[in-house]
Amino acid sequence: MVNLIEAQKPLLTGMMRLAGLRPIDIELEPGTTMHVWAPKHHAGKQKGATTISPDLDPATATKNKQPSSSSRRRRRRNRPGDSKPNVVLIHGFAAEGCVTFQFNFGVLVSRYNVYIPDLLFFGKSSATDSADRSPEFQARCVAAALARLGVSRCDVVGFSYGGMVAFKLAESRPDLVRSLAVSGSVVAMTDAVNAETMARLGTGSAADLLMPDTLQGLKALFSVSMYRKMWFPDRMYKDYLKAMFTNRKERLELLQGLLTSNMDAKIPTFQQKIMLIWGEEDKLFDIGLARKMKEQLGENCFLQGIPKAGHLLHLERPCAYNRQLGRFLRFVNSQEDHHQAVFSNASEGSNPVNRSGSPSTR
Repeated sequence: MVNLIEAQKPLLTGMMRLAGLRPIDIELEPGTTMHVWAPKHHAGKQKGATTISPDLDPATATKNKQPSSSSRRRRRRNRPGDSKPNVVLIHGFAAEGCVTFQFNFGVLVSRYNVYIPDLLFFGKSSATDSADRSPEFQARCVAAALARLGVSRCDVVGFSYGGMVAFKLAESRPDLVRSLAVSGSVVAMTDAVNAETMARLGTGSAADLLMPDTLQGLKALFSVSMYRKMWFPDRMYKDYLKAMFTNRKERLELLQGLLTSNMDAKIPTFQQKIMLIWGEEDKLFDIGLARKMKEQLGENCFLQGIPKAGHLLHLERPCAYNRQLGRFLRFVNSQEDHHQAVFSNASEGSNPVNRSGSPSTR
């Protein structure tokens, strides 16, 4: 019998191709491959996914011979995406990247180079020989994949589990991450936050909630994740369980790797601008937690709530989510353009006007 969820994927991948994205498999090391949807200038002309092996750079991934260094430099200069800022979308725990951001990537591709990785043990990213299951390890793998694609600076968008990975990426690689936009996530999943969340939801553990193996368990997960009550036939739920909850052993280990003791938990000092885009009816990580996190993160952090939206706000209210994300990205880019103008004017001996601001939330 055809899996209804899997049957929709060709349509989704076709939409991504029409948007100018291509699948790329990046071998980070033997046994570790990260699948990334990336701008088409990174890919070859073959129909399947381009594979980038450790001994090949992105410009030569589909060729056997190595061009000269001057040829590589010309190719990098002439790539059509070089003039666009880079945006990386990192998915949550219940679905791979292209499914998570299916209603969001389309509004970004005209202005930005969009990269959508599948974290390890999700989607088409292969298993790794490493025993490390921490968000820090996922962040290192994302950073390594971006480096292989020639991305040296980017804005990162993270949802739920992907938000925790995004925070770790920003903390460890401030040279790479220019700004963060996060929804439904925390900087660190401490024992206290985990216990409070599970008690409020009446769930025994995060594994029981986030890794359901029954129809009732999946229905409970969607119920707490969405503001609106959505009806789907049981067949759809069963197919979703089969399609999306693969690598169960490794994903359970990932959940264990999330937990941080209260004693070890510290809020890092982030150099980046951070936007928290929150569903005001989020039952997993409520808006109160977002307000507290905003205070802890300081003046570089902004919070925008979206009414009538739960944890899956980017799926429930994609237009509202896309509008707030777009405003923040434009704000970050305007700040960058202003700083570049300041340095340019300073080098020419002029006296630039000092400007400051924050992303509009109107």
